[in-house]
Amino acid sequence: MKSVPMVDLGEGKIENIIIQSAVIHMLAECAALQWFESWGTKRLSELRLPVMTPNSNIKVHEDEPVLQAFKLMRKKKIGGIPVIEKGSSRAVGNISLRDVQFLLTAPEIYHDCRSITGKNYLTAVRSYLEKNHENCPLVTGMITCKRDHMKELIHLLDSEKFHRIYVVDNDGNLEGVITLRDIISKLVHEPRGYFGDFFDGALPLPQNSRV
Repeated sequence: MKSVPMVDLGEGKIENIIIQSAVIHMLAECAALQWFESWGTKRLSELRLPVMTPNSNIKVHEDEPVLQAFKLMRKKKIGGIPVIEKGSSRAVGNISLRDVQFLLTAPEIYHDCRSITGKNYLTAVRSYLEKNHENCPLVTGMITCKRDHMKELIHLLDSEKFHRIYVVDNDGNLEGVITLRDIISKLVHEPRGYFGDFFDGALPLPQNSRV
């Protein structure tokens, strides 16, 4: 789930909707709190992030048809996929589900939509956006991080407003991907009381809750 409604239990009305990016923003705002200091200063490896190993990362190579990327996203039910440089493990771009629009709107892509490669797709989309003075950060660029502390990762995701970040080594080789969902899952599975009473009072929690 990418969003959760907040319901007034008395009137049965939806008061608000909590989205993943709002949770990350809250964490960034609470960086000075004591409970965050103990959690946010952990390195990604301590929190077992990224979840997937380098060999299990879902990706396409730059010389593969871009349609393969969209097929993988649909099959694996994920929102984005990295494009990997031929003959290496370096990520050269990112394609998201919403980028499928360019298969129809960009003429230079539409005519070759069944055969255009991931690399040529990225190049064509960037050219199309420049000509039309548009911006689409998910396809024109991608954000990466090293295996640093969680605090730096959260601030980066919050400032850039991205939903995923790619973990790379010192040579730029792809080691994994971390999504907002991955971070939130680590947060809510901490033992009861780990964050003090910070989350108390938001909604009645079941007895077996682990928040």
